[in-house]
Amino acid sequence: MGKKDKQEELLKTLGDFTSKENWDQFFSIRGSDDSFEWYAEWPQLKEPLLSYLSNNEAPPPDGATEDGVPPPPPGEAASMQILIPGCGNSRLSEHLYDAGFRGITNIDFSKVVISDMLRRNVRSRPAMRWRVMDMTNMQFMHETFDAVVDKGGLDALMEPELGSKLGNQYLSEVKRVLKSVGKFICLTLAESHVLGLLFPKFRYGWSMSLHAIPQKPSNKPSLQTFMVIAEKKSSTVLCQISSSFNHSSLDCFGDQARGLHEALDCENKIRTEYSNGSNILYSLEDLQLGAKGNLAELSPGRRVLLTLGEQGGSQFCYRAVLLDAQQQDGPFMYNCGVFLVPKTRAREWLFSSEEGQWLVVDNSKAARLVMVLLDASHNARMDEIPKDLSPLVKQLAPGKDKNGTQIPFMAASDGIKLRKIIHQVTSALTGPIVVDDVVYERVDDDFSRSLPSKDLTFRRLTFQRTESLVQSEALLTREGSLKNVGEIEPKKIRSPSKSKKRGNQRRNDSIVSKIDESSMDLKVDHNHLASSYHTGIVSGFMLISSYLESAASTGRMVKAFVIGLGAGLLPMFLHECLSFLHIEVVELDPVVVDLARDYFGFREDEHLKVHITDGIQFVREIANFETDGNEDNLFHAKLPSSNGSYLVSNVDGKGTDRIDILIVDVDSSDSSSGMTCPAADFVEESFLLTVKNSLSEQGLFIINLVSRSPAIKESVVSRMKVVFSNLFSLQLEEDVNEVLFALNTDICIKEDCFPEASDQLKKLLKLKQPERSQSIIDTTKKIKCLECPTEVIN
Repeated sequence: MGKKDKQEELLKTLGDFTSKENWDQFFSIRGSDDSFEWYAEWPQLKEPLLSYLSNNEAPPPDGATEDGVPPPPPGEAASMQILIPGCGNSRLSEHLYDAGFRGITNIDFSKVVISDMLRRNVRSRPAMRWRVMDMTNMQFMHETFDAVVDKGGLDALMEPELGSKLGNQYLSEVKRVLKSVGKFICLTLAESHVLGLLFPKFRYGWSMSLHAIPQKPSNKPSLQTFMVIAEKKSSTVLCQISSSFNHSSLDCFGDQARGLHEALDCENKIRTEYSNGSNILYSLEDLQLGAKGNLAELSPGRRVLLTLGEQGGSQFCYRAVLLDAQQQDGPFMYNCGVFLVPKTRAREWLFSSEEGQWLVVDNSKAARLVMVLLDASHNARMDEIPKDLSPLVKQLAPGKDKNGTQIPFMAASDGIKLRKIIHQVTSALTGPIVVDDVVYERVDDDFSRSLPSKDLTFRRLTFQRTESLVQSEALLTREGSLKNVGEIEPKKIRSPSKSKKRGNQRRNDSIVSKIDESSMDLKVDHNHLASSYHTGIVSGFMLISSYLESAASTGRMVKAFVIGLGAGLLPMFLHECLSFLHIEVVELDPVVVDLARDYFGFREDEHLKVHITDGIQFVREIANFETDGNEDNLFHAKLPSSNGSYLVSNVDGKGTDRIDILIVDVDSSDSSSGMTCPAADFVEESFLLTVKNSLSEQGLFIINLVSRSPAIKESVVSRMKVVFSNLFSLQLEEDVNEVLFALNTDICIKEDCFPEASDQLKKLLKLKQPERSQSIIDTTKKIKCLECPTEVIN
């Protein structure tokens, strides 16, 4: 095999372009006199490269003294300092030297090739420098060079199977060693994974352009070489990437052209969004270049979404939010702090919404807070995360904290001490659903005192499609032990989910036991409402307590409809404590019905039925019976039952067949609506009018509203005011749940009548432990009138 054949064979098997040993072997075989050119050669490169190096000024003419050395050119070219990283044995630097650029430094990590090139040029080009150096870890001072000319170096580092670690390190070094108005000229095949790193690294403080290098005349098809030019600017204005070629002219290059077009269009779109101030993620480098102002100074009310860490620089990449306290005067305990949010809570309103994040800032007493949202990729112990983050967050600290002041790390507990997944299923309608049993780290004082010797275990139904919403939560008790849980108070909601999180007092460890097979002895306590928004819904019955008392005293059944079964906890509670209710539950998803039966003890009987159908259509059919004058036939109508067949609903009793109580308690699968509960269709004016037509004269409409947006809440209330003249609201403490109550009557109940109405409701509630009704009665005091007609009941 000849030398050339050996060289080509070696090149084919080179494999890892980042291996120094491989390159040493390659250059040893090739020798110093047989240069190897990546991509374009000098005849194609000369005009565009010299033009951009000389700032569009024509380079000095070629010439030579008697000893063959070109004379030093006048002007900038003579003093320009140029770096050629990964020089190999290419003649690129020799051509530049001969064109008049004297201050050229070549580096390569192969000692073999640097020795060969030095011997080849020491006499003819004595001013040119050659150094053995790793281009990803350069031994140069900051801002040393006017230009860095890369011919295939970045591409070699960006082997797809190796990832972007080395490429990222290299480009960081390029940016460091370039002077304030320096240029990075990169000759590349412009593959999408290379541009995916290159474009973001040169956003703020850089202008960038892309050019196609003319092809060498040849019968053989070859890949197109491109020249990317990034120039340092003093301004942080984000500019579009310009290109000097017609995109259609590159169509002959197939996949290479398509990848380039997509990468360029995507990056320019991102830059447009950045310029428009969209809610986007900044890199640490972007911020250090002034993308959102001077980080060394506090800017009250500044909120920036960013990513921290990158491959090679830290163990993980993090999504974070930088927040400068809205009030300048404090008082602050910390100038800068870090707040870690565990992955189990990262999507809660308190940590995922802007409004919630500002509450965390206020409570942290930090002038600047960096909130770090952890996810499943952060598979390390919690004590390892601060070590990885520390060098990153120090770069975000205000000026006075950059000199070694310790930055405190704070963290939100996930609130769960023990957890056992009981069942997981994926529904075609609802998506992934989890049933789990949990023991919380903390509970409210009243709650812990009521069960001093019992495990406080709760069973939860979680819809993962809605920010892992805990849709229902029930207290579990041991069979036959209800007498021991008499004075349990509903737990105060501590988060925006529909379930309650525990209070502030740490539980006595003596009442915590491991959740294991013994949990099979536990059953759902249907005499207890574990969610305070359920307590809120029942408290609203106070608004029609006189009507309920009249029905109960005359033996008339009150017709209550609940749209949204969940775990069936609210219907079961109502069924047990208000025996005069005939309850019809409407649930769209049969999987949810099965879960309620199998894991939460939901049971039907003659006064508690469930229908698997669309809730809106269900109410419309009831309203249509009324408008058609078929009141006698309403509860003889065929309705779909929970087993998929049709059943005949027939309620005995005197009076109207309209709905007395209609409760809407459904979550939304469409996060774009801005509401977690209910689905947007349930608060459209057309449906609200349908509800009004379906209600009895004394009817009560209740809707559980969960939204992070005050504007959306106000919009829903405004629509309800158009339809109902008697509107009330219950804002639950420390939660985003708001329960709205609408009366069908035009006669308003004044708030000073509420105490008497509450007493009536208390008498109607038949609980096995009467003390439990007190929390419902206490909640009635928080109901406020939103809209009331002139005529009132005194």
